Amino acid sequence: MFEISKGIINSAQKVVVYGPEGIGKSTFAAQFPDPLFIDTEGSTKRMDVRRFPKPTSWEMLNGMIKEAVEKKLCKTLVIDTIDWAEQLCIRSICGRYQKTGIEDFGYGKGYVYEREEFGAFLNLLTEAVESGINVVLTAHAQLKKFEQPDDFGSYDRYELKLGQKTGSQISPLVKEWADMLLFANYKVFSVAVDKDGKKYRPQGGERIMYTSHHPCWDAKNRDGLPEEMPFRYESVAHLFAQYNDILSSRQAAEQRANDAPPETEREQEEIQKTLVIPDNIPPALRDLMRADNVSEEEIREVVAQQGYCPVDMPIANYPPDFISGCLIADWQTVLKMINELDINGVPF
Repeated sequence: MFEISKGIINSAQKVVVYGPEGIGKSTFAAQFPDPLFIDTEGSTKRMDVRRFPKPTSWEMLNGMIKEAVEKKLCKTLVIDTIDWAEQLCIRSICGRYQKTGIEDFGYGKGYVYEREEFGAFLNLLTEAVESGINVVLTAHAQLKKFEQPDDFGSYDRYELKLGQKTGSQISPLVKEWADMLLFANYKVFSVAVDKDGKKYRPQGGERIMYTSHHPCWDAKNRDGLPEEMPFRYESVAHLFAQYNDILSSRQAAEQRANDAPPETEREQEEIQKTLVIPDNIPPALRDLMRADNVSEEEIREVVAQQGYCPVDMPIANYPPDFISGCLIADWQTVLKMINELDINGVPF
């Protein structure tokens, strides 16, 4: 028998905010409850916010999300911006298959790989939402010519700056995933004209966000918001305030129930021990090693077990394609092998 429920369910939300550069997307996202930023492009340097280190690989980005969920590091996880995160995804796929670009696969196969990879990424973000963490994705907007299938002709419309090639399917995927898709832009109130009546300069410029679909942009919400509102967090704050109170009470109860005894002296020593990673190891791999507390010796041992390189060969001397296409692109497999150093015969 299945239980039937009724009524509104208060839960965390999946929010996508996009608009032109400089309009204040990061500032808007920073007003959400207890935000933690994954700053993929370095746009929060002048903002007083909590942030992870800038991710240097797709695997590192995924690892940050998992850590935020497992350790309950925030109430809102912000990825700023998702279009820069997409480039990490493409770089990872190309490194894995030894390609220089996503279109080198031929027959649109690269875009299929990207959709699968990005779909798994959105599933990971959904797990964050189901754990009680709001997820906010910011993105840049781009103007594209839109051709109507009927007799209305073509016109410009704003779209997410994702997958700029025709074969990409990432933008529709992100829009379907979102509970709330907000488009922010400057509203022009009038256009100045010269003495001959020729328009030459727009006037106005109030920052507005749109919450419903329009022929010139995509937007949606499931909370009955007005179609047009000032681009300020206060416009949507009421949607998160009640759930934030519920979540705070729930987390406080879980903390009381799960309070663990102090670590043993040995555990404390392990926590305090500093991992030394050579500077000549590529930054993307070095960041993954540091995040998961993996030493160079451990990687060299599992690589030697698989017969790829001698155990005494420094990682800096590994072929670059092997580092990017095997160690970085398949980092979770490397981790598993490190945790089970007696494993044999499992290829990367």
